[in-house]
Amino acid sequence: MNQPNTPPADDRLIVPLDFSSRAEAEALIEQLDEHVSFYKIGYQLTYGGDGISLGRELVKAGKKVFFDLKLLDIGNTVAKWVEAIVETGASMLTVHAYPQAMASAVEAAKGSELNLLAVSVMTSMDENDLMEAGYDRDVESLVGLRAYQAKEAGMGGVVCSAFESALVHRMTEGKLAIVTPGIRPEGADIGDQKRVVTPADALNWGSTHLVVGRPIYASDDPVKAARNIIDEMASADLRSDEI
Repeated sequence: MNQPNTPPADDRLIVPLDFSSRAEAEALIEQLDEHVSFYKIGYQLTYGGDGISLGRELVKAGKKVFFDLKLLDIGNTVAKWVEAIVETGASMLTVHAYPQAMASAVEAAKGSELNLLAVSVMTSMDENDLMEAGYDRDVESLVGLRAYQAKEAGMGGVVCSAFESALVHRMTEGKLAIVTPGIRPEGADIGDQKRVVTPADALNWGSTHLVVGRPIYASDDPVKAARNIIDEMASADLRSDEI
């Protein structure tokens, strides 16, 4: 329950639980408490820290959960994973934006509340990385193609850099969620990300949800860091209303 004078959490902020142990994840969750309502669970915690079980418990506690598993396999395997995640009550799940994988995922999630997100191009990759991987498209054109294919497949959203969020908004006709990792407040260390954007810019450019990890959990004061980001998001809303 929110304490008096504590501003409410903002569901657009997603905090990743990038830990190998459940104890570390639970310690951060306890710290952030009423300040954060949406958590992301990826491979690290899923494989090393009982992440699926923790996700179920977070949902039961009234939190939202985003399983960032970036599924890509034969259709039957993708479908079985999606069915398992549907049972947890999670809000979001990532699937690599390959048409066959997306089609299998959409069919498996039919009738549920699970929002399937298509991973377009990782924010840790730039055009040199794409060339080395054998792609003959630049980042923007590949993201645009995958966003269009995600919409056609019936996906619920796209994961992309904020640099492409306006493009994705156009390609999906504003109908899909746009989830943006690689968010860093002004002056923050960019770590291993190559295409990073501030929270306010990301929202102004079309992102609907922001994934912010290290600037919060690596901070000396995670609560203050989270509140500062939420305040910056609110300031972007005010500027948007003035346009």
